Amino acid sequence: MNEFRCELKKYRVLKGLTQEQLGDQVGVRRETIMRLESGKYNPSLKLAIDISRVVETPIETLFIFD
Repeated sequence: MNEFRCELKKYRVLKGLTQEQLGDQVGVRRETIMRLESGKYNPSLKLAIDISRVVETPIETLFIFD
């Protein structure tokens, strides 16, 4: 079974963004960002791309499927 890991929090913090600020920039609620960071939610491709652009980090670095 594939395991999902999310490194988003590390890169979000490096950019100086709160969960709410990132959510606002990509059009989702803070709760969605919180669930992503805890590995409880798999992002859609569009959301993954949007987040990747905001935090200026490749998708494959942010979201890891082992």
